[in-house]
Amino acid sequence: MSDVVIRAEALGKRYRISHRRERRGDGSPYDSSPKHEDFWALRDVSFEVKRGEALGIIGRNGAGKSTLLKLLSRITEPTEGSARIRGRVASLLEVGTGFHPELTGRENIYLNGSILGMSRAEIKKKFDEIVAFAEVERFLDTPVKRYSSGMYVRLAFSVAAHLEPEILVVDEVLSVGDVGFQRKCMDYMKRLALSGATIILVSHNLFAVKAMCRRALVLSGGRLQFDGSAADGVEIYQKNSQMEATSWALEVVGRDVSKWPIILTAMEFFDAEGRQRTVYDYGERMRVRIHYELRRPIEFPNFYLSFQRSDSVWCCSFSAARDGATAPLLKESGFIELLTPPLRLVSDLYGAYAAVWDQDFKNLYSAQTGPNFHVRDEILNSDFGVFHEPAEWRWSAS
Repeated sequence: MSDVVIRAEALGKRYRISHRRERRGDGSPYDSSPKHEDFWALRDVSFEVKRGEALGIIGRNGAGKSTLLKLLSRITEPTEGSARIRGRVASLLEVGTGFHPELTGRENIYLNGSILGMSRAEIKKKFDEIVAFAEVERFLDTPVKRYSSGMYVRLAFSVAAHLEPEILVVDEVLSVGDVGFQRKCMDYMKRLALSGATIILVSHNLFAVKAMCRRALVLSGGRLQFDGSAADGVEIYQKNSQMEATSWALEVVGRDVSKWPIILTAMEFFDAEGRQRTVYDYGERMRVRIHYELRRPIEFPNFYLSFQRSDSVWCCSFSAARDGATAPLLKESGFIELLTPPLRLVSDLYGAYAAVWDQDFKNLYSAQTGPNFHVRDEILNSDFGVFHEPAEWRWSAS
């Protein structure tokens, strides 16, 4: 009998998208007219995974990683190609998936076990181990809709990992948990793999991918760019993560990037004290350093930075010129640094985008994507919207 448990052949997923007449959060100009087009989130992806293998899937935002996992988990169907899977699959793709919000933690454990094809006796045998791992004993009979995002993920991972899956699929969702719990999950997944389970892991934590997986797929623009050792895959991903021209900037500034007046060469993230970081707690300030190569002088440059959540919602932006940080003439290469106000974004994965305009936002000189970062919080997730600002509350007797 073959050891291959996943076989993807020419896998593709197409979505129909529409464009509306509105200015986007990355500062791009208005669309000339509403239109519809086909968007291939994934195209012509083929690979095999053997029993007991730990496979990392990496790539930039929009590379097709989450789409691939949804196809493998049977959450959505492919437009073309096929994915054949042999074995019981447990998936942990995003906070809110897999549990019924009105049911308690206890009820959801039994519900998920039955979905995986386990008997009530089998689930009961694992029950105490699941609860102990998740550390949610006190809230076991509380509806999960009242759980914080951290509690939810702890229980969701524990259920998915302990109910004897033959294939465990885990997306970036673990990033909302604390560092200690993430380490605990990684250790448990390693033990699962040693026992013969197959692990599929998507993460922007490159250390975790190298530590957990011997093999990695690198996706780029919905296509499979690389399939090989995790170390080589991480190196390719890091090269991909350098600043990349946005598609709309190529249309506005020109498709020959070598002729652009300014190129953004790198973006670095630090905390307020200058320590390099990619994970921030809610309410922390973030220091962003944007390196640039100047090809010709620019009058009154306006450096612009915006953040986009993983679900493509534009969350906030910063303009140097609006904040009074510009100069009559930029004459040499260098870097510009921004210290944000306290980041009150909800817990999620975010992408960074930078552009250089003139001070009136009329002429665009450059617009490029940067790396990703995380914001962590035990409670505040995307159910709370984009951001959360403390309010002033006052009691009054009737």
